[in-house]
Amino acid sequence: MSRPRRPDPPPMQTNDVRIAAAGTVAWAIALIVLLVVGLPSEDRWWLWVCAAGIGIGLFAMWYVPRLQSGRERAEAARTAERQAVPEAGASPAVDRTVDRERVD
Repeated sequence: MSRPRRPDPPPMQTNDVRIAAAGTVAWAIALIVLLVVGLPSEDRWWLWVCAAGIGIGLFAMWYVPRLQSGRERAEAARTAERQAVPEAGASPAVDRTVDRERVD
């Protein structure tokens, strides 16, 4: 016999912009190190990898706040919609109509 499943823990709150900024800084440091050390011509593609990492990190720092605010607006709209539905269904006129339909 198996034990009942425990409920899932709530999602962890994180600062996603700070995480993207840390990754961007790490790619920038890697780019600086590669520029200082110097690379042979066949390994110059690593500079582009670092540049792509910096570009993606900058995009993430711009995009993540917009994504999160959009999700918050959508959740607020869903919550407002859920609260509006029971109030409309609880009106006496609607209940009488339903009762008349059941009797007929």
